[in-house]
Amino acid sequence: MSGIANLLIILGFTVVFIIIIVLVLLLLYMIFFDRMQKHHAILRNYPVLGRMRYFLEKIGPEMRQYWFNSDNEGKPFSRDDYEHMVKSSKYLRDVIGFGSKRDFDEEGFFVKNSMFPKLAEEEKYDRETKVTTKRYILLKDPLFSQREEKWEDEVSSAFLLDDEDAVIIGPNTKNPFRLKGLIGMSAMSYGSLGKNAITALSEGLAAAKGTWMNTGEGGLSPYHLIGGVDIIMQIGPAMFGVRDSFGEMDWDELKRKSETPEIKAFEIKLAQGAKTRGGHIDAEKVNPEIAEIRKVVPYKAIDSPNRFYQYNDVKSMCDFIEKIREHTGIPVGIKMVIGGTDSVEELASYMKETGKGPDFISLDGGEGGTGASYQELIDSVGLPIKSALPILVSTLEKYGVRDRVKIIASGKLFTPDRIAIALAMGADLVNIARGFMIAIGCIQTMKCHSNACPVGVATTDPELQKALVIDEKKYRVVNFLVTLRKGLFRISAAAGLESPIHFQPKHISYKDDKGIVTSLEDIMKEVNGQIGSRQ
Repeated sequence: MSGIANLLIILGFTVVFIIIIVLVLLLLYMIFFDRMQKHHAILRNYPVLGRMRYFLEKIGPEMRQYWFNSDNEGKPFSRDDYEHMVKSSKYLRDVIGFGSKRDFDEEGFFVKNSMFPKLAEEEKYDRETKVTTKRYILLKDPLFSQREEKWEDEVSSAFLLDDEDAVIIGPNTKNPFRLKGLIGMSAMSYGSLGKNAITALSEGLAAAKGTWMNTGEGGLSPYHLIGGVDIIMQIGPAMFGVRDSFGEMDWDELKRKSETPEIKAFEIKLAQGAKTRGGHIDAEKVNPEIAEIRKVVPYKAIDSPNRFYQYNDVKSMCDFIEKIREHTGIPVGIKMVIGGTDSVEELASYMKETGKGPDFISLDGGEGGTGASYQELIDSVGLPIKSALPILVSTLEKYGVRDRVKIIASGKLFTPDRIAIALAMGADLVNIARGFMIAIGCIQTMKCHSNACPVGVATTDPELQKALVIDEKKYRVVNFLVTLRKGLFRISAAAGLESPIHFQPKHISYKDDKGIVTSLEDIMKEVNGQIGSRQ
């Protein structure tokens, strides 16, 4: 027995000795190598401390996200924002306790509550349509081990609009697009997101009913179609998916796409909030499947120009829209960003003069997201949605064409109160992208542009995509959307409205940092005055 003990002691000392030798050799190598290299100044003078500095710098974002940022500090979404989306998608619940974490000394918008709110039974929505989903029930949440949860079936109201309140896009087209849900998925391309992510979104949105998904400018993939959800197919300047070998519009292919039962509308992309230029996809992401979908050459980097070659003014753009509408028989809209009070003056004027123009306008705020863009464009080009919406609405009203076009707003509208404010400003519908990404597992690593998303959302890497289990994440999409709709009716009732479609500027107040309150009505009148004063 003592022999075995002596052997273990000797073995232990040997292992410790080897570890020490390895560490010493590694330290000597670092000192010699780092002092000799010519690329990093700090390593030449402080090789060991320099290595520690780079390590701490590398893990800095994660440390700030999980430890050092307060609940309301993180960007683009704070910890509170992120957890709110995760919990509603995972647990089909959005209840919090104790009190708000909002800083009420800061300026901001507030929904006016009614002295006599609507009762639950007075809310006007489709009470017949149900959705079948799954949600987690939290059983235990211990400190040192994984939380215990139960995965159970749930049947919920879909919280869709009443039939007579449905929003109709392109009522004068051959095939109008009728919607009973006010919230849909903003443009996200296959290639930017992986097939598991797009599939989970398609199946989840279809199960939630009454909504839509936008393909993004990357073309229509089989994964967008897999759930059977209604689709708005986006066409960017490179015309991926409907282009010929020369990059021009393939009108026969466009017609074939329009005959796909799920495609209800086309959207011409002029710009998006986070990148008022074209898109880019690296060569390694252009696999044969993506190349076939986009009608491009495999494994060759592709760029989408910052505008269409086919037109360069409002007249030629509207002619292009008219040709697509006549060729396909379905509604055609545009996606745009507003940069100032005169941004849509020419379009609205031309619509009045000719009767031409889009059936809907997707207005994207500068705070919107993207898979990849440039800092100067993300931060400083294009107005945020709460500034842009009043300009668009006021300009269309000035020329008497507001009723001809539906407005879809987007830009961090991921909670019912934000959506209610956008509706009061004049939006008819709302698009969400990153909220749905978070619902299917996004943890905000900010690596969307690198194809290295660790949770399998914004990547086409087959190994990384394995992390995203479709049959679980699709239910989170359902839960997130249903929770938003339910909250939207709840906040409408608090404002004395039977449905969120009745939100108007008079239902919203704005409080400045001094506590002075202004009605959104007065703000809209001021914007109207600015728009109306221009000749």
